[in-house]
Amino acid sequence: MVYHKNMAKLSIIIPAFNEVATIREVLKRVREAPIDPIEKEIIVVDDASTDGTRELLTDLRKEIPFALILQEKNQGKGAAIRRAMVKTTGDIVIIQDADLEYDPKDYPGLIQPILDDKADVVYGSRFMGGPRRVLFYWHALGNKLLTFFSNIFTNLNLTDMETCYKAFRGELFRSLTISSNRFGFEPEITAKVALSGARVFEVPITYRGRTYEEGKKITWKDGLVAVWAILWFSLFSRSKWKRPGHITLDRMRKMSRYNAYLYQAIKPYLGKRVLEIGSGTGNITKFLLERDLLIASDTERRYLNILQESFGHFRNVRVIPFELGNNIGTEIKKERIDTIVCINVLEHVNDDIAALKSLYRILAPEGKLIILVPAHQFLYGSLDRTLNHFRRYSKKELEAGLEASSFRILEMRHINSFGIPGWFLFGKIFGTKLLPTSPLKIFDVIVPLLTIEEKLRFPFGISLLAVAQK
Repeated sequence: MVYHKNMAKLSIIIPAFNEVATIREVLKRVREAPIDPIEKEIIVVDDASTDGTRELLTDLRKEIPFALILQEKNQGKGAAIRRAMVKTTGDIVIIQDADLEYDPKDYPGLIQPILDDKADVVYGSRFMGGPRRVLFYWHALGNKLLTFFSNIFTNLNLTDMETCYKAFRGELFRSLTISSNRFGFEPEITAKVALSGARVFEVPITYRGRTYEEGKKITWKDGLVAVWAILWFSLFSRSKWKRPGHITLDRMRKMSRYNAYLYQAIKPYLGKRVLEIGSGTGNITKFLLERDLLIASDTERRYLNILQESFGHFRNVRVIPFELGNNIGTEIKKERIDTIVCINVLEHVNDDIAALKSLYRILAPEGKLIILVPAHQFLYGSLDRTLNHFRRYSKKELEAGLEASSFRILEMRHINSFGIPGWFLFGKIFGTKLLPTSPLKIFDVIVPLLTIEEKLRFPFGISLLAVAQK
């Protein structure tokens, strides 16, 4: 496992609009859902109902404990969920419709993959063999077509994208942004879950669909909206909500020649028991698998999931959460780490000296720190700001930091002088926030030319590589 946290609370969001006939029974079933000892946090959002639902909910609060949010005007399911998501505090979050089509008795199956730390998101599928009421053929066909269309763009193999029952790891759910007000919520959240790198599971659920006479609201118009949402959130708006660091690492992951070049630069200094700080998507991790022990680490669940899925099955590999700068080296110190690899991480830390001192304490005697940082403060520009770099380093500054942390410097040199023009052009002249993919692809092609630097040792380069010893 990556790491396991005891799940103590389940948040249930119930968007409701004109459900006076069913809301009491839904709340009762949610309360009785068999998930003890997990605490339930119920949040109901009334979307400006006009049939008495709002008044009934106000009365029900005297009998059943739940939080009630009242929308001033009808905005739709997505808007209701967006209003409630910031109020959730649960370790897991489930969406529950206010009708009786979905049964809260399915909660245990929905949350189990998350409790087992096998999933970050679980979809409850109406088409995986669970009991269901037989109703509209064209509705079922429409759902399957929308799911098929969504799968094309998200590269997921879901059987039921439009399902109401979706369970999320709480921290992931609250990190997502929702802009759809109505039924575009389903394809939007699916696209963003896919792009986030979350681990997605499906489980069968029971389903009792309603007729229009019984209150069903979705129509063919909502299907058209869903098609547009699939296209918009999977293609056109994907870079508008993803964090720049995620996009950059995803692009760097494809630079196979440059990643191999970096590995060759650090290879002579590697020991047998390695801790890699800020492993990200595993760009360098994949080259370190021959060590006796490799501890890959990161601060973000997204990257921890990728690392676990990619390397967790190797017996000599551990994947752990690790935040540089925190004094949490006690357990790792027992592992007798002889090499710490810290590539493009130190510039993200406010107190870099404290971070270096913590790495010194982790290392075994005579252990080595291999560190790569961005060089030359004159290059600091929009790209650095977007990536949350606190600084770029000069040789003197990095030397002073290492020596202040009691390290003995074995080697320090600039690398990648060819990258300076591009970084200066896009970060200082054009002021772009992300390096375009085309220049990165071109640079990856000419990486073999960087071997010239090995002989000439230019006094400049886009990065500084240092090797220091305890």
